[in-house]
Amino acid sequence: MIKYHPTDEMLAAHVVGDLAASMSIAVSAHCEMCEHCMNKVALFTEQAAQLAFDAPMLHSENAVASNDNAQEEPLDMDAMFGNMLADIMSDEMVPKTLVTPSPKAEISVCGETYSLPIALRRYHQLGWSSIGTISRARLPLNEGDTRASLLHIGMNGSVPSHTHKGTELTLLLGGHFEDEHDTYVPGDFIMLDASNHHTPQTHDGCLCYTVSDAPLHFTKGVSQLLNAVGRVIY
Repeated sequence: MIKYHPTDEMLAAHVVGDLAASMSIAVSAHCEMCEHCMNKVALFTEQAAQLAFDAPMLHSENAVASNDNAQEEPLDMDAMFGNMLADIMSDEMVPKTLVTPSPKAEISVCGETYSLPIALRRYHQLGWSSIGTISRARLPLNEGDTRASLLHIGMNGSVPSHTHKGTELTLLLGGHFEDEHDTYVPGDFIMLDASNHHTPQTHDGCLCYTVSDAPLHFTKGVSQLLNAVGRVIY
């Protein structure tokens, strides 16, 4: 059962397009796996649509009220909807081509195959780099210091003990992993920051989607040597 979800504020921002692409992908993928959040997004979408519809109506009413010389006339709703329909059906509003998601619904990493949410299917042909049981493929989103990646941890693998210099999102796509705090299942949407310290590990392997805006800070053993080049490898 999924226990970790985006906040309502994040879901609402996703609906109106206020999230960065990296985080919007994460929210969309999570909602595909989580009926609870999908229902919330449907509600927020309905509310946003109602607000968008009410705004021009209110503006029109205020404009009429502010014109002292104007005669009050009832709104011609048939004409309004007729004009809206004409705009929707006009050549300028109809896209010339339809962009469809890639049909590649699965990805294979280190001999393991995982299903990809629709939001990530266009990224099934990324270049992977590996060190030990950890493999990573970065998404080409160009968001400055924010990096979005697919992260695979192989069987009986782990990420060395670390904390975070910034904020990190981990969305578990397939498999399971655990740390000192909990055991995570596909769909879990885990937000961590500098106050969190953990050592993720998996028995059967897992695939995650991660978004981070600063390097990890390794805290134990030889992995601490990576802190010197953390900005290069995160």
